[in-house]
Amino acid sequence: MLGLILGSGLSACADSFADRTVVPFGKLPHFPSATIPGPSGSLIIGDFEGVPSIAIQGRLHLYEGYSAAEAAFHTRVLGCLGILRLIVTNAAGGVNPAFRPGDLMLITDHINLTGSNPLTGPNLHALGPRFPDMSEAYDPAMRAIAHKVAREKGIELREGIYIGLAGPSYETPAEIRMCRKLGADAVGMSTIPEVIVANHMGIRVLAISCITNMAAGILPGKLTHEEVVRMAESASA
Repeated sequence: MLGLILGSGLSACADSFADRTVVPFGKLPHFPSATIPGPSGSLIIGDFEGVPSIAIQGRLHLYEGYSAAEAAFHTRVLGCLGILRLIVTNAAGGVNPAFRPGDLMLITDHINLTGSNPLTGPNLHALGPRFPDMSEAYDPAMRAIAHKVAREKGIELREGIYIGLAGPSYETPAEIRMCRKLGADAVGMSTIPEVIVANHMGIRVLAISCITNMAAGILPGKLTHEEVVRMAESASA
């Protein structure tokens, strides 16, 4: 079974599920709800291109006041429902000056600068080990498949390192210069807690960032959430 976590402006792919069942977060016990503009939060079960799948529309973020464990709660639920592979998408700012808005970036690794980890606290050994390995957090075999499909579809697929900050303010130009010096290619406020939890549970992960804007200081101009969502929606197909 396949799991999907769909980022800002990228939720439309779950609309193509066959035999869809949509369950709002509010009807699921213990499920917190997203508070940002956009999808209110739903778990969608169905058939995606012939594959039994479960999708999350409306993820949670640290900047909403949730802990890292709470932000990754839906990933735990997907794992307990039996997914073996997880595809994560997000909207991200371009740190690499070679990138342009609308690019898709396959995440090869991440840098966690959120200041938190969803595994902090007592470890539930039934879910995973106390000290999970993160050397291949983004599955190489799944990445190879993504590149193959991108070539077949004529889609240019970038690769790079994603750096996560807590938000909700967008980064300053000085912070973006720091991110570049640390080796990041894209910056965002999500994904990392979910990927850590998935690896803890032995779930293979593929993650794709939609570069919705160039990060602060790369190009002139101010950043807005509306711009991010608008660009993600235009690239979602």
